[in-house]
Amino acid sequence: MSDERGSSSRDLIGAWAKRCYFAARAVMDSVLRPYDLGSVQWYVLYQLATGGPTLQRDLVRMLEIERATMTGIVATLVRKGLVEQEADQADQRQKLLRMTAAGAKLWGELPDIGFIRSVAFDGIDDAEIATAIKVLQTATQRLETLLQKGTYP
Repeated sequence: MSDERGSSSRDLIGAWAKRCYFAARAVMDSVLRPYDLGSVQWYVLYQLATGGPTLQRDLVRMLEIERATMTGIVATLVRKGLVEQEADQADQRQKLLRMTAAGAKLWGELPDIGFIRSVAFDGIDDAEIATAIKVLQTATQRLETLLQKGTYP
């Protein structure tokens, strides 16, 4: 199956996955803007609110972002008084993050952003969503394996 430019469905799936991600993130950023938060800052607060104190290096892995990017995000959240950072007792080189009282107060005031998922996926058959998930999981796993091997065709 091709569109008028000759792209196959296989060429378009990545483009649509990316567009969906960026559209959802733009809505999220728009909703969070009045609270002076960005989407990645929200994810850090979400982890601290739901999972408790977390090592900064673990957040880097969870959110799959660069360490330097996380350092900037944490510095901003600390400056805003929403997060505190302390040396981990088990390994002084590691930073343990925890939400402050001001962070918990703000977290309680934030809107539920679950509506983004509802707007995007309500009315789409569960089997179609399961197929989309399976396709994207398989493609992601294949690409991650290729990256780990480091040998490309």
